[in-house]
Amino acid sequence: MQTLKLVAVSAGLSAPSSTRLLADRLLQAARYRLAEQEYAVDVQVVELRDLAVDIAKNVVTGFPSEKLQEAIDTVTGADGVIAVTPVFTASYSGLFKSFFDLIDPSALTGTPVLIGATGGTARHSLVLDHALRPLFAYLRALTVPTAVYAASEDWGTGGDEYTEGLPSRITRAGNEFADTVAARPSRRTDEDEIVPFEKQLADLRLD
Repeated sequence: MQTLKLVAVSAGLSAPSSTRLLADRLLQAARYRLAEQEYAVDVQVVELRDLAVDIAKNVVTGFPSEKLQEAIDTVTGADGVIAVTPVFTASYSGLFKSFFDLIDPSALTGTPVLIGATGGTARHSLVLDHALRPLFAYLRALTVPTAVYAASEDWGTGGDEYTEGLPSRITRAGNEFADTVAARPSRRTDEDEIVPFEKQLADLRLD
């Protein structure tokens, strides 16, 4: 059974936070979908709140701490990334942006990414398309079509005949994300890329 690695990045500042809750719900929806397709799933969550000091020091010094480097490696080594941020001043949080500024622009090339955001009012929902999509387009990630914004009023509601509720949007986004991850060729490890010298010689033989 193939194992896929999913990583959620949460930029919530409080504990508990609606941002982390949304990240967990999206991760759960994707995990269920992949389980239906008989994939084993390894899930991890990177809490940026716990790395705030390390991120600030790296921005100033240019050198990541061991804990921060481990978080960066976790994200860049994932088969799929879920990135969720609270909205501040109509955009992603400074902590969220500072973390992704530390990632090499080519490290997420082709990686499926599901974006989400939380805020106090639905009027901030355009942050998904005006801020988050351009950020991950610059990082050359493969952002899935459905993104999820959760306003305070969305929690605990199922929507109505005109508006899809938050649970339905989470399920739809999680399914799209899971299908995209499953369809993408799995990343090979460095060991997989090493070809023995004898095999290289054998491949060169013309007879």
